[in-house]
Amino acid sequence: MKNFMDDSFMLQNKTAEQLYNDYARDLPIIDYHCHLPPEEVAADRQFENMTKIWLDGDHYKWRAMRANGIPEEYCTGSAPDRDKFMKWAETVPLTLRNPLYHWTHMELQRPFGIKELLNPATAADIYERCNEMLATPEFSARNIMRTMKVELVCTTDDPADSLEHHIKTANDGFEIRVLPTWRPDKAMAADDPAAYNAYIDKLEEAAGMSVTRFDELMTALRKRHDFFHEQGCRLSDHGLDRFYAEDYTYSEVREIFASVRSGKQLPADKIWKFKSAMLFHLAVMDHEKGWTQQFHVGALRNNSTRMFREIGADKGFDSIGDFEMALPMSRFFGRLDMEGKLAKTILYNLNPRDNEVMVTMAGNFNDGSVPGKMQFGSGWWFLDQKDGMERQLNTLSNMGLLSRFVGMLTDSRSFLSYPRHDYFRRILCNMLGRDIENGEIPANMDLVGSMVRNICYHNAKNYLGFGG
Repeated sequence: MKNFMDDSFMLQNKTAEQLYNDYARDLPIIDYHCHLPPEEVAADRQFENMTKIWLDGDHYKWRAMRANGIPEEYCTGSAPDRDKFMKWAETVPLTLRNPLYHWTHMELQRPFGIKELLNPATAADIYERCNEMLATPEFSARNIMRTMKVELVCTTDDPADSLEHHIKTANDGFEIRVLPTWRPDKAMAADDPAAYNAYIDKLEEAAGMSVTRFDELMTALRKRHDFFHEQGCRLSDHGLDRFYAEDYTYSEVREIFASVRSGKQLPADKIWKFKSAMLFHLAVMDHEKGWTQQFHVGALRNNSTRMFREIGADKGFDSIGDFEMALPMSRFFGRLDMEGKLAKTILYNLNPRDNEVMVTMAGNFNDGSVPGKMQFGSGWWFLDQKDGMERQLNTLSNMGLLSRFVGMLTDSRSFLSYPRHDYFRRILCNMLGRDIENGEIPANMDLVGSMVRNICYHNAKNYLGFGG
């Protein structure tokens, strides 16, 4: 019987251990999609306590706490930080077989060096010990990134953002590159005219121009796209429920934008046409600059209307959706492909029933111009756990080229989430080690080890253009 979370954690045979220790363990981290607050990197934030760095903003933990009967005041509410931590510690023993149990203890081991299990009996001591370390310079935001061997991160940023924090971080000479990612979801969100117009007002200010017509909207977005490129941005990202690929004419889209700009509520068919036009034009911008476009698809968001009204979005009330995927995705990529405007693309799927759809659709649009041009991205959100990662890796292996996969990311708001890369590396090495020991792939460590290194580090660096 193995000990919990020892050096061979999740590595079920000697070959898997060799692959992990010799080829994966010590590689740097390229975290090409995350939600770290750029202002905290720029300020090199020193976190006041474990609640601030570990629980604030973590909707995974909040969902588990609610499921455990913990009142909202200890999740997103006004309870004291220490009390919130204690309620999380009360919940942790009940998360057995949930990835949170693994992540919690991996994050206590690195960077804090704490190997005790977190539970109500150990919580007070662990809280105080971690807080003492967080008060030292070695545990500032930037130094945690250094300790975890981070080489580069890409944050998630709106076109109207000033990017002042990215600029400050770069000007400080911080050796870890912190680059923006273009996330233009709000520029498409014409469903709510009041919120949309308030956003367009912000975009006007950022672009330094008036936006009353659709052509002006595209000009403003292009100006901001240029600015993001100047600051090192090389990726876009879209959080979509589904792909939009309705037929439209430019005269229709101009009329639709004029209507929503005047405050009119649009019918669903016009909203879909507008989003279809926007998605296409934004994809063309990415292609023109040689960027990689990312699509996070399939979330059904803000399901509890009551809690959305009380505490807002991104608080842990989202779920997997069951939207139509194949046909609109085919039409969207087909349009871009026909015009020679299809950029490198990473698809992240939230509904596991669509894994095979995503991989086979991506394969339709590889054209030999770039190795792995169309990527089936890592397990995302509800699927970034052992089973979800294994299913993603197996589906990609069966229907694509696992060897060209660009690997893992944190998708996190926390500076303590980097062990998720280690989690992925162990899962990958265990799968390949098992295949070797079963005689399903050659026992050639140079061949398989090179594959491991590429998936965990080199593929992302080369594919995303961060090799220089």
